[in-house]
Amino acid sequence: MTSDENNAPQQGAVLAVVEHSDGKLTRASLEVIAAAQKWAEALQAPAEAVLVGAPDVELGAELSRYQLRAVLQGRHEALRSYAYDVYTQALQQLITATQPVLVLFPHSYRTRDFAPRLATRAGRALISDVIAMRVEQGKPVFTRPIFQGKFAADVAATGGAPYFVSLQIGAFQEPPRLGEQPAPVRDVAVDPEPSRIKSEAPFHEAQQTVDLAQAARIVAVGRGLKEAKYMELAQQLASVLHAELGASRPVCDSGWLPMDRQIGSSGQTVSPKLYVALGISGAIQHLVGMKSARTIIAINKDPEAPIFEVADYGVVGNLFEVVPALLEELKKPS
Repeated sequence: MTSDENNAPQQGAVLAVVEHSDGKLTRASLEVIAAAQKWAEALQAPAEAVLVGAPDVELGAELSRYQLRAVLQGRHEALRSYAYDVYTQALQQLITATQPVLVLFPHSYRTRDFAPRLATRAGRALISDVIAMRVEQGKPVFTRPIFQGKFAADVAATGGAPYFVSLQIGAFQEPPRLGEQPAPVRDVAVDPEPSRIKSEAPFHEAQQTVDLAQAARIVAVGRGLKEAKYMELAQQLASVLHAELGASRPVCDSGWLPMDRQIGSSGQTVSPKLYVALGISGAIQHLVGMKSARTIIAINKDPEAPIFEVADYGVVGNLFEVVPALLEELKKPS
């Protein structure tokens, strides 16, 4: 390779900004990498992963396993604990240094905090909760749900690159492709100023909070459970299945489960391998939060319940009869 080729600017990439917790990549981050790989091909651009954190965050080798042009690390002591102003500065410096065409984030609680500020600093808008993309006349057009998931809107960003997009959790279930050779890991210098704020613990680390987006199995309950005293039945099923408990909004509004267990447009968006819906009618506000689950089992006495339209398996019957019979079978020695 000639010296001119070495010094030539690299083509703007599709950047997948990954998140990590307790030294591990989040499941949503892997979905963002998968989307970056897919969309980079559509845009005829390379895909890269971006990691920001403290100097001792060692996830570059894990990220290098995936089919990426490079893994970019922006590490600094000020990034040891999350603060939106420090993260915004660090990512702005990294984006300025790399000149990407598209920046992707998981649509997480943290992203909702800093990504709008980051996009504004770049003179761009953040297109949030995106579920798909296509290319028209060389520019990306994004699809996102509106009116609580009742409709889908196509959104084209005005102005030039970079485009800032957050992805709906669960929109990309396929795992990211592995590379034949490890992707190079490059450190990019970032020097954010000390934070002007003192953050409380991140949302998902609060003592009473569960991150249902990471759950492989979920048993969700609706108003069909009738009373809070019957929650024990749902808990038994969740325990046998090694699943987390979730709920529709009326259940949480009634105080049967804490609000952090709510699934739907005003709660969490989930995409587990198994989703068991007990007494959930399937209002659109709930469906938008769980319809991307890999296997959906619905138990409801109303054969016309909308939940059956998205269910892979449906049981029309009284859950107080069906669930005990199901528990009896599940508890039998294999």
